Amino acid sequence: MDKSTVVCRCEEVNIDEIETAIKFGAETFDDIKRITRCGMGPCQSKVCLTPVRKIIHNYTGKQLNEIRPSRMRIPLKVVRMGALAGKKESAQIASVFGESVEEGESTDE
Repeated sequence: MDKSTVVCRCEEVNIDEIETAIKFGAETFDDIKRITRCGMGPCQSKVCLTPVRKIIHNYTGKQLNEIRPSRMRIPLKVVRMGALAGKKESAQIASVFGESVEEGESTDE
């Protein structure tokens, strides 16, 4: 394959970028993810995981079973810092873009 072949379509990461990350010391998919953003797009590495692992295998000689897949993280929701600090008024969020509202308050203007 050509070095400009895109492996991660979501983040537009090509083979050359992955090999460069390996030259800089990346040894796992998560290392490559941190350096290139490969696997951080909407598909969450469902498309690029296997090709990247194969590139790591071809470049380093490690067996595929030694190359761990990406660490999956659960989706999170936005939490205001005030809610984490225990401020009651920050506990109810009307919108990610709006301010906290008390129960019974309307967000319409």
